[in-house]
Amino acid sequence: MPTDSLVIHEIYASIQGESSFAGVPCTFVRTVGCDLRCSWCDTPQAFHGGTRHARSEVLALALAFETPLVELTGGEPLLQAAVLPLLTELCDAGRTVLIETGGHRDVSGVDPRVHKIVDLKAPGSGECGKNRLENLALLTARDELKFVLADRADYEWMRATIDEHRLATLGPTLLASPAFGLLDPRELVDWILDDKLPVRVNLQLHKYVWGPDATGV
Repeated sequence: MPTDSLVIHEIYASIQGESSFAGVPCTFVRTVGCDLRCSWCDTPQAFHGGTRHARSEVLALALAFETPLVELTGGEPLLQAAVLPLLTELCDAGRTVLIETGGHRDVSGVDPRVHKIVDLKAPGSGECGKNRLENLALLTARDELKFVLADRADYEWMRATIDEHRLATLGPTLLASPAFGLLDPRELVDWILDDKLPVRVNLQLHKYVWGPDATGV
């Protein structure tokens, strides 16, 4: 895989819709390609197509929006080797940098200045068996571990996973995300309060602002 170019679906400025940075102006660099097919995926348009750009061009385009926050997302950004040096260059440019990645890709090569948002796949995604649990030991207090939950079974799996791997003691923020249109956020909140789980409810803010079908926001 080349390290001097990337296949890009889109680069745009919006607000961060998820994570502890929700609501903050952010430039998104969305790469093309994903090796998972989660049942609730909301960005299938990034599976194929796109345009190849030199890494230097992607860097310039991302910096041109002048937002303090930049996120690499996809698709699955860690499928492209050039993402790793791009993350470092964005950090060197003074940006706060996030990467949103599935729980199945090795995150050991990510610049330690980057905030890793790792999506650990619950059974309802259909991709739970591909989680790379070795990543858990690589997460720090600057990182976030996200669980997208489609139903009560996914919630119980999350609860058991947090307990089994002692995730509350590892340092990363734990995000519980109701799959939009599948799990009522009010139900999720009730469950979390009943169980006193050490998680943060994580809604997709952009879907409430622009609607669930909007793209490029």
